[in-house]
Amino acid sequence: MPRYESPDRVVIALGGNALGDTPAEQIKRVREAAPTLLKVIEMGNEIIITHGNGPQVGMIQNAFAAAHESNPKIPSMDLPECGAMSQGYIGYHLQQAIGVAMHKAYKRWHVATVVTQIEVDPDDPSFENPTKPIGPFMSREQAEVAQAENPGWTIVEDSGRGFRRVVASPDPKKIVEAPSILNLLDNEFIVIACGGGGVPVVRDYSDKGTYKGVAAVIDKDMAGELLAEDCSADMLVLLTAVDHVAINWGKPNQEDLTDITAEQAREYADSGQFGKGSMEPKVRAAIKFVESRPGRTCIIGSLEKAAEAIAGLSGTRIHL
Repeated sequence: MPRYESPDRVVIALGGNALGDTPAEQIKRVREAAPTLLKVIEMGNEIIITHGNGPQVGMIQNAFAAAHESNPKIPSMDLPECGAMSQGYIGYHLQQAIGVAMHKAYKRWHVATVVTQIEVDPDDPSFENPTKPIGPFMSREQAEVAQAENPGWTIVEDSGRGFRRVVASPDPKKIVEAPSILNLLDNEFIVIACGGGGVPVVRDYSDKGTYKGVAAVIDKDMAGELLAEDCSADMLVLLTAVDHVAINWGKPNQEDLTDITAEQAREYADSGQFGKGSMEPKVRAAIKFVESRPGRTCIIGSLEKAAEAIAGLSGTRIHL
């Protein structure tokens, strides 16, 4: 990656749903996205890429569950391992896609994926009230068997569609691999990290304070925000399926927002303008990032127009 006088460091977060539902779809979509990511570098920026993994980790977990049910000799796989697997194969596809784009553009930069652990607080209140559904739907009989085999699980009925396991969604506290990520950035790598919110881990003080994985899901936007802070990024770019954040979504008086302050964003979020499971987490992450240090900006926009959004021609820009 060529050196610039003072390149802006930009964290770019790709939504998991934007990557498709199958490996073939994912390869196609990341190859379409890669030239846009290179444009951001050509504008004079260093980039760190993070991504969602909801559909992908669900696919992995469901596959292991189905295999285990048909053949008990095949082990089921718990969430931390499924999350790590998803980071690996999504990162692999991104590395290949960026490599293809670089080859076509005659660029010779380096790219690497870091399978990332994120420390959470074992006393986080979410562990007492798990709400994040994971894994396949189960019949009542299957749920009773699963509960008997896994007494530590929480299984709930899901809107008349069957029973599902739910896990906690704790706040991210520390990126375990932050020194490795920073070292790669200092050596001019494009880094892919914290995929799917990272693998949640806690300290195991029965084993000299080492880390152990916990079955939980960290919000990917808040993990991206922490990554941006830890990397001393100047900009956080949260890419989704729409070009702008909007108020009065889906109503005749819908209004696309192009430039707002963190205070305005908080007022809109507190008044319920954004979807709890979709846009609100992005807006909350944006507010936290821009308030963490003067001069920081967050942009929320579409993957297809990422370069235009960074140039101020698209997306919603949030600042102090």
